[in-house]
Amino acid sequence: MASPTANTMSFLRNFRRPQRQFAVIGLGRFGRAVCGTLRHMGHEVLGVDREEDCVADALSDQLASHVIQLNSMDCAALREAGLFEFDTVIVAIGNYLQESVITTLNLKEGGVKYVVSKASTEIHGRVLQKVGADRVVYPEREMGCHLARSLVKPNILERTELDSQHSIVEMVVPETFEGQSILELKLRSDYGITVLAVGWQGKEGEFEINPDPTQPLHAGTMMWVMGSNESINRLPI
Repeated sequence: MASPTANTMSFLRNFRRPQRQFAVIGLGRFGRAVCGTLRHMGHEVLGVDREEDCVADALSDQLASHVIQLNSMDCAALREAGLFEFDTVIVAIGNYLQESVITTLNLKEGGVKYVVSKASTEIHGRVLQKVGADRVVYPEREMGCHLARSLVKPNILERTELDSQHSIVEMVVPETFEGQSILELKLRSDYGITVLAVGWQGKEGEFEINPDPTQPLHAGTMMWVMGSNESINRLPI
């Protein structure tokens, strides 16, 4: 039986793009988590911070492939360090608005194609968008939403938003679905839900893409579905 504690969204990760190079500016809790996760996934990661202690801690913990100390508000320093050559740069400076905004502006003006910036407030986020951030993230807000959803729908392990109204979710097949097929559950006709893949019973980590709709589901195995957020929230799980 597939384990609910297996690496989340493993189905999607099998289609991961080739190795890319990332830089993370700001090595606080959020930046450290991003660095560690990207490196664990096999990507090259450069960690950057202006504080010597943060750089030393990141080096000691081997969070990134390389770690350097510099002031990201200094455009010349960014250029000299090669930051403008990275595929994606994450600005993980959330609590210092001026530093966050100027760093984002420097990166975009330096030609970085994709810049992800952390915001602490809605106003902060709007300013980041104005200076060119390709994506703005709100970690505290997103974590709060994730917690609330997990309390209401505990069978949903992870949600990947496709846009503001549609998502792909990884979920544990509930007891109420035991022995019933996708057709019998009327997931598409009654809920507008598309089943992308299901886990094989007794074969952890293995799954069937575009499963046979007449195949019975088994409680405790994994299932990946796609649909509108409204439809997903209506699922009887």
